[in-house]
Amino acid sequence: MFTCKCLTFFYAITPVHMGAGQALGVIDNPIQRERHTDHPCFAGSGIKGAFRHAARSLWAQENGLLDRVFGPEQDASDHAGAISFADAQLVAFPVRSLKGVYVYATSPLALQRLARLAAVAGVGLPSFSCGPLQDDEAVVLNKELLANEGERSRLILESYAFKPVAKEPEGFKALAQWLSENALPEGPAYAFFRNKLANDLVLLSDTQLTFFAKNATVVEPHVRINDESGTADDGGLFFTENLPPEAVMVSLTMASEERLKKGDKRDDRLRAEQVMERVRRTFDARCLQIGGDATTGRGQVLVRFHGGSA
Repeated sequence: MFTCKCLTFFYAITPVHMGAGQALGVIDNPIQRERHTDHPCFAGSGIKGAFRHAARSLWAQENGLLDRVFGPEQDASDHAGAISFADAQLVAFPVRSLKGVYVYATSPLALQRLARLAAVAGVGLPSFSCGPLQDDEAVVLNKELLANEGERSRLILESYAFKPVAKEPEGFKALAQWLSENALPEGPAYAFFRNKLANDLVLLSDTQLTFFAKNATVVEPHVRINDESGTADDGGLFFTENLPPEAVMVSLTMASEERLKKGDKRDDRLRAEQVMERVRRTFDARCLQIGGDATTGRGQVLVRFHGGSA
């Protein structure tokens, strides 16, 4: 039983390709998506594999710790690991803007799902109320993002115009500030992005966030090179989809007391809080490579932990 839970943010520093392994449309290598929302997601198994891979070198001097926390690699049937990761879900998606370069787009559904995970982790969020929005409406905290003036002011995202709502939902600004403080670490390297997330978080309808999350990802053409000629192979053109940089995802990290092989009576068994603390101390505010295409710089995400209730 997992008795210690922690909210875990993943902030994309480079494009991320967590592959779905199948192609149903024109994109040959699509990213993972939730079936019911079509939002990008990271499978928990892939997240755990990325953490384990990184921990192998980071914990090289701590004999046996890797298997004690993540479970044995060779004899997996001996006992389970003491750490687990839920699938990561979308919190904010970067969308190109006429003013301000880009915004962090979110929706009532995405924020309510964040609040639900926070409750499971025992993390208190600022109280907020985000009612339904029309598909042509947006909640805009930073008025500098608006084009034109007066009653004709509009938020322009890609080629679409959104009318700013007259009244800002209760608690939305406080929530944006909380998110900026917890999804990104302190320090001069992240000060700009913390400030931008706090001010340029934009609330769209659930339908519009899904539209951008489906149609505003990074799609890159690749060619297969013929080994003999050194030139592009015939029929070797393919397209790979990536989650764009600046996307914010959230997951749940869960820890249990160290699992033991049947019959093992070790006295120094790690408690759930100790397992969580070892993972947090190692990875908090650290870049982690997640997903595929690591050799082309893909998959660099910044990890932040928050909470850790027992």
